[in-house]
Amino acid sequence: MSTRKGWRDRLAGYPNLPNVKAIPPAMRARHGEGTIATPSPGEVEEAMRGVPEGRLATVFGIGEEIAARHHATIGCTVTTAIFAHMVAHATEEAMTGASHAPGTPHTPYWRTLKIGGELNPKYPGGIEAQMSRLEAEGHTVVQRGKRYFVEDFAQKLVGTR
Repeated sequence: MSTRKGWRDRLAGYPNLPNVKAIPPAMRARHGEGTIATPSPGEVEEAMRGVPEGRLATVFGIGEEIAARHHATIGCTVTTAIFAHMVAHATEEAMTGASHAPGTPHTPYWRTLKIGGELNPKYPGGIEAQMSRLEAEGHTVVQRGKRYFVEDFAQKLVGTR
């Protein structure tokens, strides 16, 4: 019988992060010389938790914020996106689990979007759940082809007015 780790335990499994390294050669054609900051799961969760109701963030924006904090040229958006996904599932697991304490603050992961303001189908409950939560907070979600986006998301990003 195998025991599967919970999402919170998975987030704790990155003791060597954050770190800053030289931008790998394969990425230099696009990003140039410099450094790349790979965030810790805690940094990503902290950034996501800091998005107030009515505002939004993107994985790219969180990666840029973390890069600036570490004085790096760029942030690793792939790792940031992976940790955002894990934070979303850890939050949902905590909100629906037996250990859930009513009134306990949880990370509002649904306010963190993909690049361009796109909803994330990999979050718990998929597009429908994220759309429902965003619309409940006053955001308008529009469909473009098979994808969904928050309308005028750029004006609602944390750090913008």
